[in-house]
Amino acid sequence: MLRSEDHFLEIVDSLFPLEHEHMLVGRGDDCAVLQCPERLCMSSDLFLEDVHFRTRYFNPEDIGYKGLAVNLSDLAAAGARPLGFNMNLIWPGYLDESFCRRMLASMAELAREFDLALSGGDLSFGRSLGLAVTIWGKSPERNMLRGQGQPGDIVFIVGEVGLARCGLILLEENDPELDRFSLAVGRHLRPYPLVSQGRELTGMKEVKGLMDVSDGLARDLPRFLGPDHGLELYQDFPVHPEVRAFCRDRQKEPLMFTLRGGEDYALLGVCSEKNWEKLHTGLQDLKKIGNIVEVPGIYLKGKKLELKGFDHFEKK
Repeated sequence: MLRSEDHFLEIVDSLFPLEHEHMLVGRGDDCAVLQCPERLCMSSDLFLEDVHFRTRYFNPEDIGYKGLAVNLSDLAAAGARPLGFNMNLIWPGYLDESFCRRMLASMAELAREFDLALSGGDLSFGRSLGLAVTIWGKSPERNMLRGQGQPGDIVFIVGEVGLARCGLILLEENDPELDRFSLAVGRHLRPYPLVSQGRELTGMKEVKGLMDVSDGLARDLPRFLGPDHGLELYQDFPVHPEVRAFCRDRQKEPLMFTLRGGEDYALLGVCSEKNWEKLHTGLQDLKKIGNIVEVPGIYLKGKKLELKGFDHFEKK
């Protein structure tokens, strides 16, 4: 068991460095003092037991990893260089010291990969496990905003959509074929933040805007396009083979399933039609999904699709 708050802080200090070029004064005082660039990007996320994850199938390492990774994805969409984060933790009494060490060690490993400083936070006991992370990074020279596309522009994605939702359903059902869909399960448990891709796209003047896809394309596309525009999807919309196999088994329509998605943590971007080839040559893993149109909604062959947004743990 964790004996006290000091015991918890000992574990934190054993895993996260107390010194970092970004911190003039680190953890241990009333406030951290940060050496910040002129412009910062900042974001925060909650990661709550039985809302965003279940300890039944998330191991401690998965929880620590994903609790930080989802925040890094926001920085990726801004094209920011990650610098540091602050973490508040709600800790239930039924979890032991081993669980704590494993969870924080995984988070620390991801923080080292992106050279992130942990500046501090707070700890409280509660009924269930919860993390609240606030993250910041060095802003690029230009802001990568939503609502920057115009009719005729191409909307593209970096990364995969639909896989994480497959993984969620399989894990919720404790499906016996989890090994068959190992990529989908992995994408739900440990989504990799596309920070380098976001920074590279931000440096390309052909890219008009970026957004991370966390609530599925059906919900995030309208947010990205703005209230006055919609999207006409290409008929060859890229659906991952593992998603197709999952949908074939479950008698689901692959495109609609993929569009609903959820927790994809892919990147959504926009560029003009004339700049697509130049952009695609510079970054090969872009996949175009459609063209912006002048009316709100998502369309296929001119027909508006009725799509419901993603909600955690709803399986239909």
